[in-house]
Amino acid sequence: MTAEFIDNYAWVFWLALILLFVIVEVLTVDFTFLMLALGSVGGLVAGLFDAPWWAQLLVAAVLAVLLLFAVRPPLLRALKRGGDPTLSNVDALLGLRGVVSADFAGDAGHVKLANGETWTARLATSGVTPLEAGDTVVVAAIEGATAVVVPVERTTP
Repeated sequence: MTAEFIDNYAWVFWLALILLFVIVEVLTVDFTFLMLALGSVGGLVAGLFDAPWWAQLLVAAVLAVLLLFAVRPPLLRALKRGGDPTLSNVDALLGLRGVVSADFAGDAGHVKLANGETWTARLATSGVTPLEAGDTVVVAAIEGATAVVVPVERTTP
């Protein structure tokens, strides 16, 4: 009786599984659960052709694996192709030039970066000659709210 029940109502299982996979895919947008949902559609179609439940499961599994390895990678490449290559946040500050606003007192001071922002700064190495107002520096790292800077070599005219 249970095998007959499973064969008669397997389509409900497949619809529920497809719905679950589609909901998870909408939340993740990774195409993994979309491929699993499409594999489940294969299991549903196999059930519509009166395949036994184990054959439906086999069709769904094989189809899902094929889609995961054959269709998902090109879809991910196409999705990432139009990405904005512009750096942002801390990545945009690394390598940015700046000008020392006031003489460094010890190892700390302020610099005005090329993007117009004024940052608290400290020297990357302590063995460097103290910086004076107007010296040019380059941001080497960001540590919290402090820019770690390296002086640019001065050229004498």
